[in-house]
Amino acid sequence: MIGKIIKGIAGFYYVHTGNAGVYECKAKGIFRNKKQKPLVGDNVEIDIIDEKEHTGNIIKLLPRNNELIRPAVANIDGALIVFASASPAPNYTLLSRFLVLMSKNDIETVICFNKSDQLKVEEVEKIMAVFEGSGCKVISTSVKTGEGIDNLKDILVGKTTALAGPSGVGKSSILNYIFPNANSQTGSISEKINRGKHTTRHTEIFSVDEDTYIMDTPGFTSLELPEMEADELRYYFDEFAEYEGCCRFNGCVHVNEPDCAVKNAVVEGKINSVRYSIYRELYDELKAKRKY
Repeated sequence: MIGKIIKGIAGFYYVHTGNAGVYECKAKGIFRNKKQKPLVGDNVEIDIIDEKEHTGNIIKLLPRNNELIRPAVANIDGALIVFASASPAPNYTLLSRFLVLMSKNDIETVICFNKSDQLKVEEVEKIMAVFEGSGCKVISTSVKTGEGIDNLKDILVGKTTALAGPSGVGKSSILNYIFPNANSQTGSISEKINRGKHTTRHTEIFSVDEDTYIMDTPGFTSLELPEMEADELRYYFDEFAEYEGCCRFNGCVHVNEPDCAVKNAVVEGKINSVRYSIYRELYDELKAKRKY
């Protein structure tokens, strides 16, 4: 029987098989031997152990369209990365790390700044402007007022989307608003550290309608850059694309070289200076990695 993994907890995988329902399955040892791990979103073949109890074994992983390590999901059409506009303030570097990861995996990403009701309109617009050249659609939402939620629903229609972002930014609240039956636990912000308490502890797929699915993933507070050379990083900052080949030197990495079209664009305000600063930070990080 063929199905899709919709949830994985403590070595058990819950496989949705359409009209036959959901089966609780274990993965056969063959996957450990092959160093394969089933992921939420995987299409799999299962053997039925007990039809009445709806239990089985996963015996085969079907080919993946794509896969991610963080969040650990497979076969997604896009990612929705949620950060709060305030409480906590958005971490632009962490968000940029996520965008590099998605771009390297050719996954379309939508950036959502939630809790927009906590700031003035111009303050939210200033936050959104940092990423307006990133190649991603940027939206703002407020679960409290309903602002932007219908726009968000329209973006998600007909896709399987991974919902990701730090803890405490309102991912679960957005999911509950869009899909009330999700019953996703919402958490409060720890006032002491002003950081979200982890509420989602596993990845799970929810069906919003017949062809629209959301993968709710655990929150994260850090993210490693994918394996790459430092001079590759520039290809994952969409703001630089139109200036590629316009610099004085071929292969310019837009850091210390003179007559650099990207650096000139930053000075002229054509490229957001915050994003460029983050690029420099991540570039230095990748360079330092290669020394060790």
